[in-house]
Amino acid sequence: SSPCGMGQTCTDSKQSVSSLGDFICECPNGVKATGAAAVCETDECAATPAPCGADQDCKDSNKDADKLHDFECSCKSDPTIKNVDGPATCSKNECDGNPCGMGQTCNDPVQSVSSLHDFTC
Repeated sequence: SSPCGMGQTCTDSKQSVSSLGDFICECPNGVKATGAAAVCETDECAATPAPCGADQDCKDSNKDADKLHDFECSCKSDPTIKNVDGPATCSKNECDGNPCGMGQTCNDPVQSVSSLHDFTC
């Protein structure tokens, strides 16, 4: 039986007792490992802690183990707001930095990047 995982190719170029553990397992997508089964797929969204955060959805369309940092985060409040390889910026308090000036109160009723320029002074 093969020491490699299902669907993997096992290559052992040095077939002698003195070279044990030097076999190579190769996935159909080209990912390789020496001396053990290769990890062919990695779902980056299954990581703990979640890479996008609680208020976002995560989608990893290409789970090939050699295609990392390609997952996409999108805001649950507005799925059109997205970012690749990290959390999207779903909220923005436009009152940060005191845009109204000294002595005025700023109010930003909807703190979302999809609702800009709605603050009042």
